[in-house]
Amino acid sequence: MSRVAKMPVTIPAGVDVSIKDDQISVKGTGGVLSQAQSALVKVVNEGGKLSFAPANDSREANAMSGTMRQLVNNMVVGVSKGFEKKLTLIGVGYKAAAQGAKLNLTVGYSHPVNIDMPAGITVATATPTEILIKGADRQRVGQVAAEIRAVRPPEPYKGKGIRYSDEKVAIKETKKK
Repeated sequence: MSRVAKMPVTIPAGVDVSIKDDQISVKGTGGVLSQAQSALVKVVNEGGKLSFAPANDSREANAMSGTMRQLVNNMVVGVSKGFEKKLTLIGVGYKAAAQGAKLNLTVGYSHPVNIDMPAGITVATATPTEILIKGADRQRVGQVAAEIRAVRPPEPYKGKGIRYSDEKVAIKETKKK
């Protein structure tokens, strides 16, 4: 059995999990998230803990049990605490401004770049060079952060661009004569 699937998911107070034939729904203060349930995985809710087991002895069922456990765990953590990603802008004149569900970026192009946030994702700018993306769905928070970073990824010679706050950019040496 998968090592990840062996650990049960603890359901905290204020979080409601409903298991149907084809879907697992998690409801909490952060919202409602749902995941399609795989036929290869058996999910059992016993006393506030969700346990996951492969439905048969196949390799795919074993792998899927660990995957489903982690997806459901991410949903439980998302609706209770939420997820966040922090981006930093490096460069002269680079700035970001959050206006409601929009993010306006000035990152060295001849025009400002406007990005609309999807439902369930909030964006905030504490300073003009920091962007904080928050949401309940871990995958969507990461995807939105990656799309914002892709507007101007960090370049290797000066390090200018949009990067994750914990990202290290290796600076290349310039060409010598």
